[in-house]
Amino acid sequence: MRRVIIDGHNDLVLRTWRGESALHLDLTAASAADFAGGFFALYVPSPAHPDPTEIPYAVPLPPRIPHAEAARIAGELLATLCALPVHRARSTADFAPGRVTAIVHLEGAEAIAEDLSNLEDWYDQGLRSLGITWSRPNQFAEGVPFAFPSSSDTGGGLTRAGRDLVRACNRLGILVDLSHLNWAGFWDVAGLSVAPLVATHSNAHALCAASRNLTDEQLRAVRDSGGVVGVNFAVTFLRADGLEDPGTPLTEIVRHVDHYVAQMGIDHVAFGSDFDGAVVPSALGGVAGLPKLVEALSAAGYDDDGIAKITHRNWLRVLDATWR
Repeated sequence: MRRVIIDGHNDLVLRTWRGESALHLDLTAASAADFAGGFFALYVPSPAHPDPTEIPYAVPLPPRIPHAEAARIAGELLATLCALPVHRARSTADFAPGRVTAIVHLEGAEAIAEDLSNLEDWYDQGLRSLGITWSRPNQFAEGVPFAFPSSSDTGGGLTRAGRDLVRACNRLGILVDLSHLNWAGFWDVAGLSVAPLVATHSNAHALCAASRNLTDEQLRAVRDSGGVVGVNFAVTFLRADGLEDPGTPLTEIVRHVDHYVAQMGIDHVAFGSDFDGAVVPSALGGVAGLPKLVEALSAAGYDDDGIAKITHRNWLRVLDATWR
């Protein structure tokens, strides 16, 4: 049976901008894997930080990136995305058979001026999703450090500019992504936003106590807003032991799907792979392995209707409710 798969996060643009080959998202293999597209991140990189090799770990946050530098690099990343063989999404009708459709997503809002003077220009260029932070702090909020075991309660909430940013995104119809945002920031957005709450690529803290993962209380807030969470395929956010082991089985992804369904219901669960930005299970490999994951969900008891919700319908519903 043919599927449609929409994904919450990939870092293909960054790898392409750096002149590197794709690790997971081979666009030429997308059609055969039923991959219809999803959120293509524009991430302005920080200086390299060491990957943790032992448990517990606490990786120091990189310093802030000045707005002017971030805006310049983000512009280059957008040009890189525009040169890929993808169609940019401005409505859910842009997801169509036979092509890959990309949602332009800023992962970290450093490229947005503190007075929001360039936000509408970004919108006109196709921006439809924005993560307020990528872990490091910026002019709008504080991100959550990479730590295990740890909660995300690590600092302050949104700044005044951050609150203005959430309101402006609501007005324009830009999705606000809660992934990488700390505990206080999450609840500030939850109290401000009139759109469904969304975490594009985050996992369940109850199953893996990484700082990046969401507690059951946060999951229920997403549910109550009509939102959605994309399950991240990064093994360090899947495994109970937090280890970066590519031998992690696909059943670990299914385990997080099961937990999300138990906490939120099947209408609020999706994929958020983190392809090309993380170590994923070698049994999956990359985009070509997505049908294997669908088979694993089927083997776990999910019927065709439930799988369709997880693979694409939930994303489309939330995007329709958010975009103008």
